[in-house]
Amino acid sequence: MTTVTRTKAVAWAGGISYLLVVGLLVGAAPRASGTVHGVGALLAVSLLAGVVRRMPPAALGLALFGATAVVMGRPSSAFESRAASYQGQFLSYLAADLLLGFIVATCARRASAVAVAVSFTVQLLVIGGFTHGDGVAANGLIALLALAASCMAGLLSRERREHAVALREQEVAEAVTAERLRIARELHDMVAHSIGIIAIQAGVGSRVIQTQPGEAREALRAIEATSRETLSGLRRTLVSLRRADRGVTASEQSPPAPTPGLADIERLAAATSGAGVRVDVRCSGERRPVPADIGLSAYRIVQEALTNVVRHADTGRCRVAIDYGEGELSVEVVDNGRGTTANGSAHGFGIIGMRERAGLLGGHLSAGPRPEGGYRVAARLPLPAPVRVPVEAR
Repeated sequence: MTTVTRTKAVAWAGGISYLLVVGLLVGAAPRASGTVHGVGALLAVSLLAGVVRRMPPAALGLALFGATAVVMGRPSSAFESRAASYQGQFLSYLAADLLLGFIVATCARRASAVAVAVSFTVQLLVIGGFTHGDGVAANGLIALLALAASCMAGLLSRERREHAVALREQEVAEAVTAERLRIARELHDMVAHSIGIIAIQAGVGSRVIQTQPGEAREALRAIEATSRETLSGLRRTLVSLRRADRGVTASEQSPPAPTPGLADIERLAAATSGAGVRVDVRCSGERRPVPADIGLSAYRIVQEALTNVVRHADTGRCRVAIDYGEGELSVEVVDNGRGTTANGSAHGFGIIGMRERAGLLGGHLSAGPRPEGGYRVAARLPLPAPVRVPVEAR
């Protein structure tokens, strides 16, 4: 038996059991007090749990039918007062009110409105037809308050659930936007630097190919190496994106390639030197491992700054200074080129991307021409506090 068939059988069994219990209350104990009948019908509604999960309107209909049968099937006794005769007989409608609150919380708004209208009409007609004297107003008011309370609880539950869904959707949208921005920054930093190097080397090769074939050959080798490295990085990025689109989990993916960091700046400087700009890298402070995200951001900032030097500064050398401070990592790229145009186009994304990287880590980046000439890019990235190890532990 499948799960769906089993669930349907449980629902049918619960509905039939509920009708049998209501029949026993009406037929086997006709002279019991109204409170006993009401409490019995209220407890019997638990048998409709399977029906509620599959068909909430049907469960409400059964509850209204059972409550009405309990009220109409109990005759008045000549030996008890009128107040005692009708005491608690409408308690059975609380079960229908509970199911009504569930329908308002989970079903569509139109179905909820129809359920509220039907339940209100049935209770109003039964209370008006089976209550005499002053009890009509009291019982009607109690029934109306109980119905309103169940509807209010259902509305609050619906709003809370819809608000939670909206928050989850907003979080997903923000995560997607952040991931797109991260990918855009990575692609920009990767491609812009490589294309700048390739353009410079191609220009050098075209100028000296007739007079200095050896220099032209070296330029072509540099173009080949830079192109292969860029294509490899793009391929890794595209593979990651496609696996994410197919829903591949992190455990199923192949181990990711190591992300660049401060240790790769020397290699970056060597590649830039091959494009005609000599890079002098200087490190100060106590060199120590830094978190991967800080190292990657520092590398990308230096890479973008060197790309701007190669493409716009019109100079033959620049300096990269890295300072390992107590609470922050300072990165500075300085050149003596044209200065005002070293940042490239005013509409480019290089400086914007560097500022975003620094801002995401709680740092600060400044970029602009120097008074003495040239251009300066400086970033300060906060470092986590180092863990102090006691001397005895050492």
